[in-house]
This record gives sequence, C-alpha cells and structure tokens, in this order.
Amino acid sequence: MHEISLRTERKTQLIEITDSVREALGGTNGATAALVYVPHTTAGVAINERIDPELVTDLENAFQRVVGDDWEWRHDDADGPNAPSHARASLASSPQVLIPLRDGSLALGTYQGVFFCEFDGPRERKIYVTAL
Repeated sequence: MHEISLRTERKTQLIEITDSVREALGGTNGATAALVYVPHTTAGVAINERIDPELVTDLENAFQRVVGDDWEWRHDDADGPNAPSHARASLASSPQVLIPLRDGSLALGTYQGVFFCEFDGPRERKIYVTAL
C-alpha cells in the first residue's frame, strides 16, 4: 500500500490526483486493478472529467447547493457542526474507486481523471493506493 498526503484549502474542493495515483502504483508486477481508498468520513474519491477545470468549480458549487449549510443539522463534533460535510460525502462520492489496469497503466477513458473530494476542509488528508 502506498500513501498519498495532501492539504486541502477550502471547505468543498475537488483535487485531481490522477498523476499521484499513477506514481503511487509504480511497478504493478502483474496487478490487474488499482484500489484508491480515502479513510475519511467527510471526504471521498470519484472519477470525473479532467479536461475542463471549470467543471471542477461547477461540481464544487453544485455540492454546496444540493446540501445546504443553513439546514437544521443536529450532528456536532469537536470541529463544530459538520453534518453537511458528511451528507455531501455520502451523496457525491465513495470512500474508494477500483480502476482496472491495462498493461500496468490506469485504464481510464480519454477525459477521465481521479479526484479527491473534500467536503470539510481545509484539512490534512490521506489517500491509500494499492495494486491488486
């Protein structure tokens, strides 16, 4: 298992990590898939278009509109009320993606990239990558 560390800068932020995942895989020694896992309950990982950076902004804005910070939330923890962050992470992403490997490389479509999805930033975050 390889670990990727990153620091997010905003409450809701998508960060493309495709190249970091490729680097973490290194030599795959005959592996047929890559597991990308995020060990956080207010963050996730998703595959989406990586060509147009404006799409990332659109998605960040959509997540904030779909789940409102101003709703009557009951969950509160040591960092303050972050129930909207949990809801966004549950609706918008998954804690993991499984990506097939073709000849040792990520078998992503032409426009696809791997994105870390932050919903409770800014924070220090970890991503685990394993070749299967």
